[in-house]
Amino acid sequence: MQQRRVVVVVYPGAQALDISGPVEVFDTVNRRLTDPAGGYRIQFVSAAAPLVRTCAGMEIGAEPLAAADGPIDTLIVPGGWSLPEALADRALVGWIRAAAGRSRRVASVCGGAFLLAEAGLLDGRRATTHWAYCAEMAERYPAVAVDPEPIFVWDGRFVTSAGVSTGIDMALALVEADHGAALALETARFLVLFFKRNGGQSQFSTVLEAQLADRAPIRAAQEWILEHLEQPLPVPEIAERANMSVRHFARVFRREVGMPPGQYVEQMRIARARKLLETTDLPVGQIARHSGFPTQETFFRSFGRALELTPGEYRHRFQTIAPAGLLVRPEPAERSST
Repeated sequence: MQQRRVVVVVYPGAQALDISGPVEVFDTVNRRLTDPAGGYRIQFVSAAAPLVRTCAGMEIGAEPLAAADGPIDTLIVPGGWSLPEALADRALVGWIRAAAGRSRRVASVCGGAFLLAEAGLLDGRRATTHWAYCAEMAERYPAVAVDPEPIFVWDGRFVTSAGVSTGIDMALALVEADHGAALALETARFLVLFFKRNGGQSQFSTVLEAQLADRAPIRAAQEWILEHLEQPLPVPEIAERANMSVRHFARVFRREVGMPPGQYVEQMRIARARKLLETTDLPVGQIARHSGFPTQETFFRSFGRALELTPGEYRHRFQTIAPAGLLVRPEPAERSST
């Protein structure tokens, strides 16, 4: 069995964790395997070899780009605060395009997806990047189907991950594809990760709640929505709270928040349900009510449409320890909790 060749392209100002996160996963696998020949051979390459300084000041020893000639198993492209300069480097973008052509699979972390898109590698494909830059990526590369929700997206032989630490989740998914779930979970435990997240996990755990509008009436409406999620919340009632007509409110809300008010309400309900599934043992029916869904069936449909998982599957994968001071108190036990 031959080691899988992992080539990480680094450039000045790249994000250190974008690089070290996936590399630590592969290195840990190498140390856990009984047969090292089945592991990963990691190679750093850069046009700025032999030493490349990351945006945090760490220096990485790298070989010249030419040292990565020949077949590559996995090409990894990181992001970083110097991404505008990297995107303007036509030689770097061209090298990524050529290297991807001889790679079995190509992966990006955070803003590295911009470099793949700049190289034309993501045209017609679904991809993601850091939530703060998804809109910019979608505008800059209209041929790419940018999905701001998942922590990573696997489309064919291309895998793009969201912000920074999600490169670790992506690398664990690559390990699972190569060696099976048991080794991926063992690696996650050894790295003292709370759990191994799959691509269906949203990068918007609490981010959407923090995205408050600039205009005071819309911001007040958002805050009121979050405080009253258990209520029906029809759009006319929310518009009345903002002292606007329904039509004007919907138009302004969409411009300020980036989605219609009804969609925002549903996403906030999903966010609350996910938090309760992750941090409590409440029955699913109670979680549906506490999150504002009129019926458990409606909850299942909305949840499945948003995350492509049932609530029970989501809890099984992502449940952690319940925090103190929960705002929701358990109700009497129900017959069904799935």
